[in-house]
Amino acid sequence: MNMTGDKSGKIHHGRNIKRFREMLGIKQEGLAFEMGEEWSQKRISLLEQKEEIEQDILEQVAEILKVPSDAIKNFSEEVAINIIASTLHDNAGSINNNCTLNFNPVDKWVEALEENKKLYERLLQSEKEKVELLQTLLNNGKDRA
Repeated sequence: MNMTGDKSGKIHHGRNIKRFREMLGIKQEGLAFEMGEEWSQKRISLLEQKEEIEQDILEQVAEILKVPSDAIKNFSEEVAINIIASTLHDNAGSINNNCTLNFNPVDKWVEALEENKKLYERLLQSEKEKVELLQTLLNNGKDRA
């Protein structure tokens, strides 16, 4: 059964455009701007109320929305719901049966602090060695002078 909410059984192109536009987060004004100067928000609103839309306009809208024109022409909410209902099963009880989470953010934070402490100690040791080397070079320079 091909329906998008009306009782006639026909697919409503205008409603489909509205659905795709809303799914993509595009406002009527934005679509009107992309359609060209002769389009306005009001004209898009009227277009979305039309059950059947001319092929050239349908293709232009599809290109702007980056969806195939066939998707707009053939989208049926009832069919989509049936597909989703038949492919999704409620396995909520078995999804997390054998899962044990051993992540403790405090432990990770303490590990990071320990790592920082070790890095700081190595940096400090390196600086001490550098100072000793410079002191030795300075003393050797004084002895020669």
